[in-house]
Amino acid sequence: MVDIRTVALEETLALKQRVLRPHQTIDELRRECAGLADLECFAAVEDGRVIGTATVHREAAPWAPDDTRAWRLRSMATEEGRRGEGIGAAALAAAVDHVRSQGGGLFWCNARTPAVSFYERAGFRTRGEPWVDAAIGPHIAMFLVVP
Repeated sequence: MVDIRTVALEETLALKQRVLRPHQTIDELRRECAGLADLECFAAVEDGRVIGTATVHREAAPWAPDDTRAWRLRSMATEEGRRGEGIGAAALAAAVDHVRSQGGGLFWCNARTPAVSFYERAGFRTRGEPWVDAAIGPHIAMFLVVP
């Protein structure tokens, strides 16, 4: 059985490194998150192992730099071979619920373009044009207004 819960950042790093950032070390991933405002990490845990994760923190979107209520979704990852089972959707729903519990507002991310339909199913919309990050591939900004 998969359990969605809040976890420490450290518990999410191995999956993030394996799935999203194999070119970075776990120490580099840890440093990227150091000092992020109101950081919350959600994990899908099965038999004591993290198989999905979503991390959120307060950060204004580039197109709304004065929005102090905005939240950014980072490092959404699901274990290879486990996609399509609702694990990522459950982790994302926990992140959305957290944003709602904190007063809602703009919730945004830089989504990998192959994941656009996943985010659209959760109500996110694209914004602007896609771009390519040399290290991790094509992305597009997406957002959801959480009441």
